[in-house]
Amino acid sequence: GVLTTLTFFSDQAAREAHLSAMQRLTYRRRLSYNTKSNKVKVVKTPGGRLVYQYTGKQGTAPKCGDCGMALPGLPVVRPRKLKNMSKNKKNVTRAYGGSRCHSCVRARIIRAFLIEEQKIVKRVLKAQQQK
Repeated sequence: GVLTTLTFFSDQAAREAHLSAMQRLTYRRRLSYNTKSNKVKVVKTPGGRLVYQYTGKQGTAPKCGDCGMALPGLPVVRPRKLKNMSKNKKNVTRAYGGSRCHSCVRARIIRAFLIEEQKIVKRVLKAQQQK
């Protein structure tokens, strides 16, 4: 009976692994289903107990509004954390900082410049035709 269930472990790690495999864990919050918002990892406390630690969802990177590329230099956090962050952590110091990526801003600047140049050329041609 009892003697057959007791096993002798030569090293401490094997004994702890055996005990931890037997230990039963319970959620620490009221939600008892394995949903996306209720993901946990097993952590060993300094007292030797195993407990669940809630991982929290992964945030999504802010993306460029034009091309959809993830914006470099901006943190990947959940919206609640974004709310509490200061403004300089949520953007980069450039025109269209936390909204558009560098290549799209460059394309916008070049496009605007070329459009202005085109207007000047039209004005010059109109002036020449009136002479």
